Parts: sequence; structure tokens; C-alpha cells
Amino acid sequence: MSEVVKEFKNSVEKSISFYKEELKGVRTGRASVAMFENIKVDYYGTPTPLTGVASLSAPEPRLVTISPWDASQIPAIEKAIQNSQMGFNPSNDGKIIRVPFPQLTEERRKELVKIVKKMGEDAKVAIRNERRDANDKIKKQEKDKEISEDDAKKLQDDVQKGTDNAVKKIDEITALKEKEVMEI
Repeated sequence: MSEVVKEFKNSVEKSISFYKEELKGVRTGRASVAMFENIKVDYYGTPTPLTGVASLSAPEPRLVTISPWDASQIPAIEKAIQNSQMGFNPSNDGKIIRVPFPQLTEERRKELVKIVKKMGEDAKVAIRNERRDANDKIKKQEKDKEISEDDAKKLQDDVQKGTDNAVKKIDEITALKEKEVMEI
């Protein structure tokens, strides 16, 4: 396997991993601490991941509790959650922040499915861009006589197969997330 195909496959895997991480932020009706992974808290002037200033848990299907290690950070954590535009309304008792997950309406579920589909399309575009870059490198190698025409054709076929597999994987991940959003 050529270096170009290896680079392509690594890039595609990164794109798929990024897409999976991105989907964790899509709110379903079920409480999940993963949704809070990308929230940054202003911790004494430094943007810090929420998981770096508190422990998170989901004791109930519709509730996430956040236990800050420093109680003076409760207002900053609440502000970060409210500014995240995920639609949560946190409350605290001076020690623990509770984030209830309201039941999703049918309209909101359909909206979320559209968002998931768009994210899936964006991931597929990224993979196709990787394919284009890999094919450009292969064509350049062929033009520079580093590889034969037959080898170039075979490498381009490998890249296309990798693209097809990755797009199929993205479609499967998207379908699972859509199902998850609509079921809850």
C-alpha cells in the first residue's frame, strides 16, 4: 500500500472520529455527560473544559449532575452551560448543579434529525475532499514518473473503495443517531 493511500485512510478515520464526537453534542431526550465535553468554563480567566473543573454524572435518564471541585466556580459553570446554546437551564443548591433534560417535542426531534443529516453530509464532503487530495497526489506521482499508469489506476481504485466504505460508515452512524433521536 502506498504512502498516499495510508495518509488517505488515516485522514478518513480522523474525519469519521470527528463526526462521531460531533454527534455526541446533538441532544437527544436522554441525559448524557458526553454532551458537556465541549463546553469550556472560564476558570480564573482560562477557558477550561467542564470535565477539568467538575465531575459529571447522569443519575437519572433525564438529569445530569455536575459536582464542581471548587464551589466558587458554580456561577461560571452555569454561565458556560447557558451560553452553550444547547437549551439547558441549570440550577444549583450551592454544591451541585443539576441539568434537567426536558422531553423533546416531535418538532424538535425533526429539527435535530435535519441537523444530524447536515452533519453527516458535511462529514461526507470532508471525506470526498480527502479523496480528491489523494487522487491529486497519485496523479502527480504518475506525471513525475514515480509510479506507472497501472499502479496509479490501482491506487485510485483503492482510494475510491476507501471513500465508498467511509461514506457507507457515515450513513450507518447517521441512521443510528436519527433512530436514537426519534425513539426517545
